Amino acid sequence: MKKTSLFALGVLVAMGCSPTSQNSIFDELLSSTEYIDGTTEYLASPYVTAGDRLYMVGHQDGTFPDLGWHVTGEMGGIWDHPIKLMDGFSISLNSNGQSVCLEEAEKFRNYPFANKHFYKLNQLGLEAERTQFVPDGEEAVYVELKLKNLGGETKTVDLTFSGMIDLRPVWLGERTQMNDGQDKAQYEKAIDGIVGKDADNEWYVAFASNTPSTGNSVGMVPCDYEQKGKGVNASLTYALKVKPGKTETIAFVIAGSHQSKEKALNTLSRVREQAGDMLQNKAKRYQTIAQTAELHIPDQRLEQAFRWVKYNTDWLVRDVEGLGRGITAGIPDYPWYFGADSEYALQGAVAIGMHDVSEKTIALIDSVSNAINKGSGKIIHEMSTNGAVFNPGNLNETPQYTSLIWEVFKWTGDMDFLKKHHATAIAGLDWLLKEHDEDGNLLADGYGMMEIHGLESEMIDVAAYTYKAFIDAAQMARVLGEEERAADFSAKAEQLANTINTDFWVEEFDSYADFIGTAKEALHLIDGAIVRADTLNKPWAVLELKNTQKKIRSYAPNKKQGFVLYHNWVVNTPMEVGVAKEQYALRALKTGSKYVNPFGVFVTGIDRDESAGTDDGGFAKKMKIFSYTGAVMTLPTGVQAIAENNYGRPDEALDYLQRMTNSFSYALPGSMYEVSPDFGMIVQAWNIYSYAFPIVRQFFGINPMAHRSEVMISPLMPSTWNEAAINNLKVGEHLLSVAYKRLDNGEELTISQPDDALSMVFDEERYEVTVVRGEQLRNNGPQIRLKGKEIVVILRPR
Repeated sequence: MKKTSLFALGVLVAMGCSPTSQNSIFDELLSSTEYIDGTTEYLASPYVTAGDRLYMVGHQDGTFPDLGWHVTGEMGGIWDHPIKLMDGFSISLNSNGQSVCLEEAEKFRNYPFANKHFYKLNQLGLEAERTQFVPDGEEAVYVELKLKNLGGETKTVDLTFSGMIDLRPVWLGERTQMNDGQDKAQYEKAIDGIVGKDADNEWYVAFASNTPSTGNSVGMVPCDYEQKGKGVNASLTYALKVKPGKTETIAFVIAGSHQSKEKALNTLSRVREQAGDMLQNKAKRYQTIAQTAELHIPDQRLEQAFRWVKYNTDWLVRDVEGLGRGITAGIPDYPWYFGADSEYALQGAVAIGMHDVSEKTIALIDSVSNAINKGSGKIIHEMSTNGAVFNPGNLNETPQYTSLIWEVFKWTGDMDFLKKHHATAIAGLDWLLKEHDEDGNLLADGYGMMEIHGLESEMIDVAAYTYKAFIDAAQMARVLGEEERAADFSAKAEQLANTINTDFWVEEFDSYADFIGTAKEALHLIDGAIVRADTLNKPWAVLELKNTQKKIRSYAPNKKQGFVLYHNWVVNTPMEVGVAKEQYALRALKTGSKYVNPFGVFVTGIDRDESAGTDDGGFAKKMKIFSYTGAVMTLPTGVQAIAENNYGRPDEALDYLQRMTNSFSYALPGSMYEVSPDFGMIVQAWNIYSYAFPIVRQFFGINPMAHRSEVMISPLMPSTWNEAAINNLKVGEHLLSVAYKRLDNGEELTISQPDDALSMVFDEERYEVTVVRGEQLRNNGPQIRLKGKEIVVILRPR
């Protein structure tokens, strides 16, 4: 047996293990942790082992194939932003002349903070389990392999752990002089492991076990893996003896740094010593996530999805040294920061108690936006983790920022936060109109959420979000004592509301227009729309578009008006923000309900066809190249649910949430894809908006004003939810729980708070309020205010 270093022996003794064996840090903890198993059909699809400093993406079958398109084939593997450490790793086993690579797992299991692959190795008479997690705050992943001997004799197993080192920069690295060099690797006795370095940069990766190695090599091809780019393979070998019916466990730590070898090795040492404690701490933190905004509803599938989407949101928190901490957009191809994605996601994240990271994400986006856009208030669209900004901003992102600031402030009550970011919000609205509203009608010209070439005139989503921004900016101004500014914003909002409900409304389509533009602009766009619909074999859409084209040709070429061409999901944003007149809203919502499939709302309505009413096996198998054409997405579906609730239709809203939930665990257990049910990002940030806003803010009707220590409650429950509860909502520094019960002649709410710090507000114009328990405070207008650690009221609609 090879002599073990003093460090390794110290660790093994501390863990209560012999030099050739160690106990699992996972077994006891995971035995009482919730999990979801994947399906055989999707074993050859991605999973993520998530951490805030580092994450790992591979396939559920245990392999690490090339995947992703942002940097072609490089978005999987082990990422320690702003660099990649490895394409992945392989484990091969040799016993009695038989050799097996662990690349055909029979089952994948996902936990909130870890994941596991199961293998049956009949040719070796073994079963194997590979389990992994990423400790909080550490640039490392911990991987554990358990081998069980199914035979009657002791087995000697030679195990080779091979790291496919690929130290390379993140997307747009070249913009900040991050140039990829040739990687090199060597065995280092001090750690009994491998250290890899990029020859041109101080980028390092190191991996080792707590079990003494018996050999090592550099350059060996592991399990037929083909190295691409400038990486290098390196391997460690171990000799294990597995007694009949017994299990042997071996663990590996992979650590890295984009700054120094010392940091990488310190991390490796720390995680090797403390992995068990780190796992326990991560499990406790996830228990807190589960118990914060803890939902109990009759629909168990939706309840489970809501809980896991909270976990998913935490999976996307990225802490990049030298840049900042925040919620990123999606994995694997969008693991960086966005304006629009954050402006949706953080409205949901703050509602489930993620106050600190919501504020930190905003601070990051605000600082970079002001630096890149020279203090104009314009908000960026997309920024890589090296700080390089790809798109300095689409028009919708600037007004949406204002509404995000107001929504986060309502939950946190943080006046310093409001004062700091109010300045950017005000500057942004001023920039929007000065730079992009040439005709002075408050409708900015330029790209919104729909990044379709040519769609850059007066867009419906930009108009709707600008209206909402003026409403919210007025409320911010009042809080800050700026009454004159508040009045100006309110007047602008009223003017925009009138414009949206006149100029954007298209009577013949029962819909708001995609955009306002000239007939000449519309004819140019319609040619592209017809090609798209024809290419996708959507004959109904081609016919509709050609009829529209015929009408438009009779219009004066330069007269501006609203046009419905694409039936893009953004035509529903007037209902999302509540600006649509009710008589128009109900018609538009009915129109919107046509452009759905079992998973939700089409991004572009003309992509719908007669198969949209069925699930014909997912979306991914239809795609030869990466494209969002024909996509149904969770964001449009969530927006439609919010829109339905705004007009008193919770049953219709619930239907959209249930459609969206049909994609939960469809491909990746415990998550839902960006494109429903199985395409694009495997984890997507804006999903929390699509769940938390309609459930917390609308079904439960919880509207916080943390700076005033009060919460207005106006429930709007689906008819099938006779009882529901949400526990431990975070309002400011206080916790609030609400239990709902439907009565024969009204609705009963039981509200509890441990510290009696918040007052509950009910609208007496909307409800007849019967106070069962609670201290009634002085009325302020047509509202009743109650305090108490437990408040019970009965609400009867007037």
